[in-house]
Amino acid sequence: MDDSPKLTERQQQILDLVQSTIARTGAPPTRAEIAAELGFRSPNAAEEHLQALARKGVIELVGGTARGIRLEPDTLRALNAARLSQYGKQYSLPLPGIAQLTLPLVGRVAAGSPILAQEHIDATYTVEATLFQRRPDYLLKVRGMSMRDAGILDGDLLAVKKAADAKNGQIVVARLGDEVTVKRLRRTRQGIDLIPENPEFEVIHVAPDALDFQLEGIAVGLVRNTMLT
Repeated sequence: MDDSPKLTERQQQILDLVQSTIARTGAPPTRAEIAAELGFRSPNAAEEHLQALARKGVIELVGGTARGIRLEPDTLRALNAARLSQYGKQYSLPLPGIAQLTLPLVGRVAAGSPILAQEHIDATYTVEATLFQRRPDYLLKVRGMSMRDAGILDGDLLAVKKAADAKNGQIVVARLGDEVTVKRLRRTRQGIDLIPENPEFEVIHVAPDALDFQLEGIAVGLVRNTMLT
């Protein structure tokens, strides 16, 4: 018996857009971005479809954030299984199967030492690979609310892929002196801006010749404590 929720064509388009945006940037789209991408007249139309997806158990909506959309992995696996059954190998599915990843959870990072140094590893978790479209290398516990409007909250576990470079607009993990921070990256003629997703926090400007700056990785998803084993 097929227990997957039945989605309208428009709901499936929105779900696909949310999945692809998270895979590309590490964060879900805003209502305005969904409206612009799919040709809605206003973000309210996007909100109505998101509410319908939430009622069907496909996503979870997090209040108080512009990007407060979280994917429900169990329902997504059922949806993808149903689509694979219907269309065979025609689709390149973002959640192809159930595989396990063992990821270290990085705690506080000491100045001048590698982020994956053994002394920084607080625990090791096994998570399902189907939660990500790009394979992460480690989990980083989020501290603070500077990325609140990207749906990244204090205490969340950010899945990070090691990288020495990133594209404009991607959410990155960066080292600044003694601190490791999560921000959205923007390159300018004056250097690099690390942009928070919360108006209560200021943009961090990094000069081109800054010696205390290092890119540690890019965000490829969020893991909630209830997903961990």
